This record gives sequence, structure tokens and C-alpha cells, in this order.
Amino acid sequence: MRWWKVLGLAGLAGVAATGVVVARAERRRRAYTPEEIRARLRDRHAEAGALDAGPDTPA
Repeated sequence: MRWWKVLGLAGLAGVAATGVVVARAERRRRAYTPEEIRARLRDRHAEAGALDAGPDTPA
């Protein structure tokens, strides 16, 4: 078997593996309800605001 065939098969396996990862992430993302997404965004926003304020900044 020539090296270019091996390289082609490795490339094909890489594309297939990437597709699996993307499909899994998409299923995970679509599993959330709109209310869950809003709640997570609010939590992340509150955390970011707390980090921006810092310990020395008065509230």
C-alpha cells in the first residue's frame, strides 16, 4: 500500500471523527429548553458581572 493511500484513509477517518464530534455537540445544544438556556445565560451574566466588579470595587 502506498503512503498516499494511508494518508487518504487517515484524512477520511479524521473527517468522520470531526463529524461525530460536531453532531454530538449539536444534539447536546438542542437538548436544552428555552427556559434552561435563559437561566444559564443569566447565571453566566451574573458571574461575569461579579468578576468585573472585583473585591475592591464597592457594590
